[in-house]
Amino acid sequence: MRIPLSWLREFAQVPADATAEDVMADLVKVGLEEEDVHRPTESITGPIVIGQVLSIEKEAQTNGKTINWCQVRVVPEGAIQTLSHEGIDPSGVQGIICGAHNFVVGDKVVVTLPGAVLPGDFRISARKTYGHLSAGMIASVRELGIGDDHDGILVLSTLGLDPELGTDAMDLLGLYDQAAEINVTPDRSYAFSIRGVAREYAHATETPFIDPAAGITVDASTGAGYPVVLADGAGIYGKDGCDRFVARTVTGIDAAAPTPPWMSSRLRLAGMRSISLPVDISNYVMLELGQPLHFYDADKLTGTITVRRANAGEKLATLDAKERALDTEDLLITDGSGPIGIAGVMGGASTEVSGTTSTVLIEAAHFEPVSIARSRRRHKLPSEASKRFERGVDWEVADKAAQRAVNLLVELAGGTPVTLMTDIGTRPAPVLIELPRDFASKLIGIDYTAEQVTTALEDIGADVVASATGYTVTVPSWRPDLSIPEDLTEEIARLVGYDLIPSTLPVAPAGRGLTRVQGQRRRAVQALADAGLTEVLSYPFVTAVQNNTFGAAEAGEVAAVKLQNPLSSEYGFLRTSVLPGLLGIARRNHGRGFRDLALYEAGLVFLPGDTLGTAVLPAVATRPAEAELDALDEGMPEQPQHIAAVLTGHDSPVGAGHTPRQYDWADALDVAKLVADVLGVELVIGQGAHQAFHPGRTAALSLRDGTVVGYAGELHPKLLAELDLPERTVAMEIDADMLFAAAADVIVAKSISTFPISTQDVALVVDSAVVAGEVLETLREGAGELLEDIALFDVYTGKGIEEGKKSLAFGLRFRAVDRTLTADEVSAARAAAVELAATRHGAVQR
Repeated sequence: MRIPLSWLREFAQVPADATAEDVMADLVKVGLEEEDVHRPTESITGPIVIGQVLSIEKEAQTNGKTINWCQVRVVPEGAIQTLSHEGIDPSGVQGIICGAHNFVVGDKVVVTLPGAVLPGDFRISARKTYGHLSAGMIASVRELGIGDDHDGILVLSTLGLDPELGTDAMDLLGLYDQAAEINVTPDRSYAFSIRGVAREYAHATETPFIDPAAGITVDASTGAGYPVVLADGAGIYGKDGCDRFVARTVTGIDAAAPTPPWMSSRLRLAGMRSISLPVDISNYVMLELGQPLHFYDADKLTGTITVRRANAGEKLATLDAKERALDTEDLLITDGSGPIGIAGVMGGASTEVSGTTSTVLIEAAHFEPVSIARSRRRHKLPSEASKRFERGVDWEVADKAAQRAVNLLVELAGGTPVTLMTDIGTRPAPVLIELPRDFASKLIGIDYTAEQVTTALEDIGADVVASATGYTVTVPSWRPDLSIPEDLTEEIARLVGYDLIPSTLPVAPAGRGLTRVQGQRRRAVQALADAGLTEVLSYPFVTAVQNNTFGAAEAGEVAAVKLQNPLSSEYGFLRTSVLPGLLGIARRNHGRGFRDLALYEAGLVFLPGDTLGTAVLPAVATRPAEAELDALDEGMPEQPQHIAAVLTGHDSPVGAGHTPRQYDWADALDVAKLVADVLGVELVIGQGAHQAFHPGRTAALSLRDGTVVGYAGELHPKLLAELDLPERTVAMEIDADMLFAAAADVIVAKSISTFPISTQDVALVVDSAVVAGEVLETLREGAGELLEDIALFDVYTGKGIEEGKKSLAFGLRFRAVDRTLTADEVSAARAAAVELAATRHGAVQR
C-alpha cells in the first residue's frame, strides 16, 4: 500500500517537514512493515513553469515534418524574469521548437526551461535546431513522468486549469508530494486505506486522528432507490454472500470531464494510473476509505439488480475484454440481461461506464471474504477490490463511501444526486470478546496496567467494559481480524510498545539436552559430513514404481501411504525409501555438470501398518478424548529414520601427478560401516540381493542377531540407465532406528596397547559361491583375542586357481595389551584361524 503524504496529512498530524522515511519509521512502531519510498521529484529538477503560447509559426522541413516555432511567455505580462540560467530570456518570452500540433495560440502549457532535468536524465538547454535557437521545451505528460500519453503536449485547459503564468508546474501537478510504501499483512485489511493507515500513524505518534468516514453526512434517505435483491441467502459457505448492498444514482454527469491534477497525482503516487474521471473517483474513494466501489452506466442496466450464485453454463465478458466461464460457486451481480459482474472481483463489459455515460449507479457492497477469494483464484483475476474484500471490509462504511463518491461526481463531473438510495442487508452481530484481566500480562510477560489495556483497546476503536474478572470488548467493525483474546493481546502489545517486551533467554533445566536418539542421529550425520559427503534434503513424495523398486528387496507391490491431495498426481505416495529422492538430486546435479558426487540424507520413511487413518476425524474445537487419540496413533504409519548415501564419479579432483579413484561398491560399504562405527554398533557384512542393486555387487548389512538393517553396493545397471546416471553409481541405505536401538548407552573406547604389532597374511582358496565376509568372520573367530584387526585385501581368479574357485587374501594384525607377542604365538593364532576356515568353508591355504 502506497501512502501519499499529502493525503495522509488530511487525517493525521504528519509534520510538514516529515519525509516518507520518517512516516515509515513511525508506522514500523505499530507493526507495519516498510517497503519503499516514491518521489517523483527524484528524477525531475530545475525550473518547470506554466507558460502561455503567444505565437506559432509552422515551418515545413525537408524530411517531411512540420515543426512549430513558438514564442511562449513564462512570466506574467509586465513582470520581470527572476530566473537566471544560460538560455533563459530576461524578457520572460522563450523561443521554443515544438513538434506537437495539439495546441493553439493562447493555450497554457508546461514549459521546462534551460537548466531543468527530466526523467531519464534528460537535460534541458538552449540549442540550435531547425534554424532557430530553442531555449526550453513544451512538455508532454510522458516527458514529465506522469503518464504514458505522447500524442501531444499537456494543455492545461484540458484539465480544467487556468493557472497564473510563471507558476511552479511541479507544485501544480503534485510532483513535490511523496509516498511511503508499506507491506500490509493479510490480517490487517483496514491498512489498505488512507483511513486505516492514518489511524495507525495516530497510534504510533500519540496524535489526534480525524476519521474521514465520520466527516461524511449521508444526504439521501433509504427508500425506492434502484431495485436490488439479495438472493444468496445463507450461501454455500454458511454465510450470506452479500450482507449489505448500497446503491446510489447520480444523473447528468460529464464522464469526459478531466480528472483534477490533485486527484490524478495522488492516484499515481498510490500506484494507480488515471483512466477517466468516474473510474478515478471510484479508485480514490476505495483508497481513502477502504471500501471498493463499482460504477455502472445506469442506462445500460436492465431491470432489478440481483446478487446470486452463478448458474451452470453462464458466461460473462469482464472489463478486461475476456469472456469467462462461470462456476456455480461464483457470486454474481446480475440484472435482467444476466450476469453483469463477478461480485467483489471485476465488473462486466456490458455495463461499463464510458465517455458518453450520463447516469451512474454506484455500488457499495459488503461481500463474504471466502467467496471473493475463491472466485479471484478460480479466474486468476486479482484486482484492488478483491484484495480488500477477501481480507475483510468495514460493514459500516458502505453508505459513507457511496456518499463520498456522489459528492465527488457532483463536484467534479457536474452531476445531480438522486435523493433516494437503496440500502439493504442485515447488520452482523457485533463481535464480543471476553478478555481475562491478566491474560495479556501472562502471555506477553509484561505487567500491563488496567489503564494501558483499556487505552490500547479503545484506541483501535473497541468498546471496553470492565468486569470483576476482566474486560468485555466489543470489536470495531473495521477489525474483522479480531476474534479471540490472543488477537486483543497482540493489539495491546504493539500499541503499548514492542520495545517494552523484555528479551529473556530461557535456561534449560540441569540434566536435559538432546535425547539419546537425537544425540545418536547428530553423531551419525556429523560423521558423514566430516568424511566429505554433502547432506541434502529431498521431498518425501514418490511414485508407486519408486516405492515398489526401493521399498523391498524382492519385486512386488509395496504397501505405501497414498496422498489425498498431492502436489503432483505422479508423485502421489509417501516414500518407503530415502533413495528415490536422493537419486533425483544426484541426477539433477549430474545433468548440470557436477560429475563427482557424494551425497547423503537422513530422513523419515513411511511404512503403513494394518490400520491407516481413522474413520472419523476428531473435532477441532475441543481436545479429543483419549480413545480418539489412541485411534489416531494406531492409524499413523510407522516412521523410522533412515540414512542413505549415493556416490558417483571420483573420490577427488584430477590434479598434477594424481589420478582420482572412481567410487565403487566398497565406498558405499565404508559409508555404512562409518555410521555403525560412530554409534558403537558392529555390522555383519554378507552377500545380499536387492532388486534396486547390482546382482553380485550387493552387501546385506546385518546386526549380530542376523537382523538385516540395510543394503550397500552398486546400483542396478538398468536402473542407472533409466535415471541417466553413470555406470557404477553406488549407494547404501540403512535403518538408523535399528542401529540406534542396538547401540550401547555408553560407547567405551578400546584401550590402545603400547606393545608392537605383528602382522600375518593368509591366502585361502574357496569355492566361488563362498562369501568373503563369512570367511573373514570365521578367521576372526578362529584367531582369538590376540587378533586386533583383519581386512580382505585381494580377490583373485585366473591362472593357477582351479575353475569354480577363488583366492581370498586377508591381512591379519595381532597385538596383546600386556606383552610383546612371540612369533610362535602369532603363528599359532594364525594356524587356528586357517583351521577353522578349512572346517567351515573347505578353505585351502594357497
